[in-house]
Amino acid sequence: VTGYTIYNHMLLPTFFDSIEDEYNHLKKDVQVWDVSVQREIEFRGKDSYKLVQLMTCRNLSNAKINKCYYVPLIDAQANMVNDPLIMKIDDSTWRVCIADSDVSLFAKGLASGFNLDVDVEETDISTLAIQGPKSEKLMDKVFGKKILDLKFFCYDYFNYNGEKFLVSKSGYSKQGGYEIHIENVSDGLDLYDHFFKIGKEFNLKPGTPNHPERIEGGLLSYGSDMDNNDNPLECGFDKYVDLDSDIVFLGKENRIKIKNNGIKRKLMGVKIDINKIDVSEEIPLFDSGNKVIGQLRSGAFSPKFKKVVGIAMMKKDFCKTSLKFKIKLEEKLVSGEICNLPIN
Repeated sequence: VTGYTIYNHMLLPTFFDSIEDEYNHLKKDVQVWDVSVQREIEFRGKDSYKLVQLMTCRNLSNAKINKCYYVPLIDAQANMVNDPLIMKIDDSTWRVCIADSDVSLFAKGLASGFNLDVDVEETDISTLAIQGPKSEKLMDKVFGKKILDLKFFCYDYFNYNGEKFLVSKSGYSKQGGYEIHIENVSDGLDLYDHFFKIGKEFNLKPGTPNHPERIEGGLLSYGSDMDNNDNPLECGFDKYVDLDSDIVFLGKENRIKIKNNGIKRKLMGVKIDINKIDVSEEIPLFDSGNKVIGQLRSGAFSPKFKKVVGIAMMKKDFCKTSLKFKIKLEEKLVSGEICNLPIN
């Protein structure tokens, strides 16, 4: 590992050899990612559904066991708190696989304030992600043919070496793959080593979420592309906002007001005519009259487009594909254009 970042108070590898080499490898082979930073919070008790529904504007009243759900978590102002993967384990247990924010503290506060009969606990579960177009072949060799029947955004239990693992067909890339949710560290280490013992024929390598690949795919990052100042409609999560049913969630009245008034800005993709960029804070985007029309929030050089791709929060009147803009980088004005997410 040659680079790290901080995520959920833990170290997450950012690259091994080079981001571009790992980008190309991820798109044609298969990688194993240690993404233990994706912490998993469990809600247990008779009010576990009430709590999970209170935290999201997505309707989970008909959620099924063995299914995965991507949900925006929101606060009383209807702003984003997190965007986790949620799994219903049984009728009284839900598992929330979080992005980078302290969801367990938020959930504990709500459970106490609403006097809910539910225990909230960050579990000692770590995740291995198997990502890339050869992931099915590798997983078949480890867990058997049954793994090939697992549908996208579903989970089930599979055996390896006498131990049972919860495996979901999910992951933070657009190249296909799985996430293995490991409850015993020693079992996880054995499994990790086994992947590399048998993975040579698939050109298996260690990897990590790849910045340009996830930007191209429109996979958002909480804390980078969006935060607690943004709401789900601004982030493009319209299909996950249910205002028509009688579900009870935090900030519902504010959520209705936002929909009725309309949003004033929205996340969009961008392409910038430069071959490197460092986005440590928002960078303003300008129109031809030097008026600020948006803020760049993430960016990375794309080997596919041979230029920087990024995600920007744009004022609504400027959310138009192919619209040109200027950005000031290293005291120089550089050209760019607006595009949809995913970036094609």
